[in-house]
Amino acid sequence: MPTHRIPAARPVRATPTHPVDVLLLLTDGDDVLLALRSGTGYADGRWNLPSGKLEHGEDAVTALRRESAEEVGLRLAADEPRLITTVHYRTPSGHARVGLTFHVRHDPARHGVPVNAEPHKCAGIGWFRWDALPSSTYPYSAACVEAWRSRAPLTLRGW
Repeated sequence: MPTHRIPAARPVRATPTHPVDVLLLLTDGDDVLLALRSGTGYADGRWNLPSGKLEHGEDAVTALRRESAEEVGLRLAADEPRLITTVHYRTPSGHARVGLTFHVRHDPARHGVPVNAEPHKCAGIGWFRWDALPSSTYPYSAACVEAWRSRAPLTLRGW
């Protein structure tokens, strides 16, 4: 009587669930706007680009415009943000994120003046030269600035 072999079970692999972030690289000449995180439980005490996660059903430009208004009070037109780089970042604890970084040259007449619009999540905002970021800049944000300066379309950091 013939015997049938049952193939060994394949290991189950989890589907990646990397959050998609949108990051605003707002420049004024050689300066970049950063926000000092506080009270969020993620990267507190570190300087970051204004940023946030895509919400369900939201496109990247809409998310960037929403986050820019919520965090630093800016009004961006839908046709202004230019995608400049994608950063695939892995935190020291092993969590991965995908960051779509958009550039906008600041025009106070059109965008308004940046303000700390979320003082419960942010200890302050400031302008810093792109080549002299604070040592406490979160590596994810620093990678976005470096990729912008080097014109790298994709950067892997932490892998």
